[in-house]
Amino acid sequence: MEGEVEFRVPGIDQVCKTWYKVFGDLKTAGTTRRPLVGLHGGPGIVHNYLLPLADLVGTHGIPVVLFDQLGNGKSTHLREKMGDTAFWTEALFISQLEGLLEHLGISDNFDLLGHSWGGMLGARFATTRPPGLKHLIISDSPASMVLWVEAASKLRAALPPDVQAALDKHEADGTTDSKEYHDAVEVFYAKHVCRLNPMPQDMVETFQSIEQDPTVYLTMNGPSEFHITGSLKEWSILDDISKIEVPTLLFNGQYDEAQDSVVVPFFRGIPKVKWFTFANSSHTPQYEERAAFVQRVGDFLTQDL
Repeated sequence: MEGEVEFRVPGIDQVCKTWYKVFGDLKTAGTTRRPLVGLHGGPGIVHNYLLPLADLVGTHGIPVVLFDQLGNGKSTHLREKMGDTAFWTEALFISQLEGLLEHLGISDNFDLLGHSWGGMLGARFATTRPPGLKHLIISDSPASMVLWVEAASKLRAALPPDVQAALDKHEADGTTDSKEYHDAVEVFYAKHVCRLNPMPQDMVETFQSIEQDPTVYLTMNGPSEFHITGSLKEWSILDDISKIEVPTLLFNGQYDEAQDSVVVPFFRGIPKVKWFTFANSSHTPQYEERAAFVQRVGDFLTQDL
């Protein structure tokens, strides 16, 4: 089942819409299995690369809800808001999430999985202690963007010298939209974002979505995963991690751009927490080790911590 829900945003004349898709039957929520809501990353990409979560319907009987965040995919685009850091905020996306939960009638009983930026957003949402949130999964996400850049810089330093030189040159010259820069970024991504070759089509479409509308990605993040120039540059949840009270599962991959150093504050600060690192994955274990990923998600959501 897929549909749209109206999302009214202050300062926007038009009525925005959130596109969503439900896998499984939400009517079972509260009787058999709670629904799992997925928060995609970016910010500024689409839900497509989280589609492996739909496997949970068959493996564990868990309904899954995926949606495109505002400015992306099949939800309302607002290209005129390029560069408007006062508009593109955590609060905006949390409000969108709350509206969707209310529309679907699951706000009193649901689980949440956020990947990368989605995990950052999910963690922030969890610090508000919403009563309906029962479990949280933070997948491949940093507790601080300063830590993220530090980790990425170390990984970047291990790239071939010519790749590093191309990255440095175009970042210094402000030509990060060039093909040479894009090609150099792809070398990093092939090592630390998705190591599968060829890359799954859902992942290809996810990256294409940034090219089609880079508004949110450029405003909040920047031109690449490791050159952060947007409003999230100083983002941190370090001071609020202890406010996350629900049972939480942390994921990252052995070759992940989300290195252990960016995940460990979550592990140390959340009272009820488990952490698993996928040995053969980078940033997308939902593809790189799909069966194991789905199994661990499903088992965590159906067992008490």
